[in-house]
Amino acid sequence: MTPEIEQPNNALRNARLSFVGCGVMAESMIAGVLKWRLVAPTQIIGSHPRAARREELTAKYGVRVVESNREAVALGQSDDGAAAGDESSNSIVVLAVKPQRLGGVLSELKEIVQAGQLVVSIIAGARIETLAGELNHPSVVRAMPNTPAQIGQGMTVWAATPEVGDAQLEQVRQMLGALGKELRVEEERWIDMATALSATGPTYFFLVMEALTDAGVHMGFSRHVAQELVMQTMLGSVLFAQDSHKHPAELRNMVTSPGGTSAEAIYQMEKGGLRTVLSKAVYAAYQRAVALGQKK
Repeated sequence: MTPEIEQPNNALRNARLSFVGCGVMAESMIAGVLKWRLVAPTQIIGSHPRAARREELTAKYGVRVVESNREAVALGQSDDGAAAGDESSNSIVVLAVKPQRLGGVLSELKEIVQAGQLVVSIIAGARIETLAGELNHPSVVRAMPNTPAQIGQGMTVWAATPEVGDAQLEQVRQMLGALGKELRVEEERWIDMATALSATGPTYFFLVMEALTDAGVHMGFSRHVAQELVMQTMLGSVLFAQDSHKHPAELRNMVTSPGGTSAEAIYQMEKGGLRTVLSKAVYAAYQRAVALGQKK
């Protein structure tokens, strides 16, 4: 897709988007769908408890933001009151509140979400069974984006209930695609796995960036220079890996000469158990994600 040019196969052209909660990730979604001209600002309604935040979003994007969650959902409902399973339904409710507020918000919205509306949740740990059960609403999508979505370079993994029709699935693909790349999975447990790998993933890379920068400072570089070297090296390595389509091990071998600096560095990292530590960290994050979803 080319940004800022109206898309010919735009599944969201007539959709109304209601954002329940307008934090950082919801704002990223708003910015994304507007950048790609998937919707107009008049098609977006959001809710936020703070007046200053409401005014900020309205001034920045031209969207309407109200205080009441129920009002945001009601304002986004289709005029024709489409029934559940009707793929002409063009009303999408995006749940983007803090996990600790989820219970109260679901109770608040239970009686107002219409049968024809599609509910999309980006709330960490919120299971489809919980969302559908508390809302008494079968058409639910659970999505897990990550922080690079804020610059349109995100990775979002998502799953949908069987009641979500093909046209609605395409709407979700395009909406989440505006954040970067999206991947639909068939089993919800993969969302928890993605939470540990791609959603938590930036944390691992930021920590590695920090450690390498500190190592550069320890050798004698200024922090500014060390950080620039590390960031460009990491960015270039990722782009090179994407372009080459080679296995990471093959790429590593390409830069590892016998008895050279890379060989010595790899020896020390293997000796320190780097692979094992990373694997344990990811699995611990996965277990935490599963536990969060089991909390009532």
